[in-house]
Amino acid sequence: MKAYWSKLFLLAGLSMTLLGGCAKIKEIKTLKLAHGLNDTHPVHLGMLEMARLLEEISEGKMTIDIYSNGQLGQERDLLELLQIGSLDMTKVSAGVLENFIPEMKVLTLPYIFRDSAHTWSVLQGPVGRELLDSGEGYWLRGLCFYDAGSRSFYSKSNPIEKPEDLAGLKIRVMNSQSAFDMVNALGGSPTPVSFGELYTALQQGVVDAAENNAPSLYTSRHYEICKYYSIDEHSTIPDVLIVSTYLWNKLTDQEKEWLQAAADQSVAYQKQVWAASVQESLQKIQEAGVQIVYPEKSPFQDKVNHLYDAYQSNPAIYNLINQIRTTGLDTVQTTP
Repeated sequence: MKAYWSKLFLLAGLSMTLLGGCAKIKEIKTLKLAHGLNDTHPVHLGMLEMARLLEEISEGKMTIDIYSNGQLGQERDLLELLQIGSLDMTKVSAGVLENFIPEMKVLTLPYIFRDSAHTWSVLQGPVGRELLDSGEGYWLRGLCFYDAGSRSFYSKSNPIEKPEDLAGLKIRVMNSQSAFDMVNALGGSPTPVSFGELYTALQQGVVDAAENNAPSLYTSRHYEICKYYSIDEHSTIPDVLIVSTYLWNKLTDQEKEWLQAAADQSVAYQKQVWAASVQESLQKIQEAGVQIVYPEKSPFQDKVNHLYDAYQSNPAIYNLINQIRTTGLDTVQTTP
């Protein structure tokens, strides 16, 4: 009988241990994040840092599984998955996001930012927070902006040194109305092609040129076809880290704080990685025979300035434009 009770107590203890282990496993909340970038991209590295920070801040109670390389779809597909609650998080360009959140359109306007300092003063200030929150009515909540650099033209036949050099060229653009309007204003023919299909499109002559930042030009290997990179920096369109409101509304206040803190803290690291990647990419494409030119920006700016006037009939967007343009002006020091 004594042996019987000893065995029973042993089994009870083992059961409690197993149940306790299961409870601990259930306490860990694992989020699913998917995006279309490759594993070496600076923005992917920023998201890896965010995942590391979240696990550290939450003391292991929250983790993130990241699916890169478009495993679960491209940007538009992933946004739609967030909207129906089938995916927790994604990273998309503000250029694609404007088709879901109209206010994001302001970030895609050409030459809206004066320089990098102005860009981050806006993105990490009240205007940036307002834009991140503006998607909640569309089941999309922004957590932070990541650096995606400035976009410039690259072409197959000749360098783009003035707007007239774009005349008659089929220019690949994102599926963004602002990008369409900009290329039209500059005299080119905007042609939407998914980024994953762009290498072949350039190779086969479906498009004559494209526009993007230096790391994307390098990592996509488009430099193998396009031997001219004209750094006109016509737009500075950030990437946006987004969480589905389906997930967000299920999180406790503590979990929301952890996730937001991890996202915010990852930005500084991502910006450092991005800056290093730009320098490396420019060096690599030059070594591969790409000619880099720095055209005068003012002729390009003059051609697109009228695009801002079109938003006077849209007070919400026009107000954001004015807020962005005036951000930081009161801190600019003039030299006597």
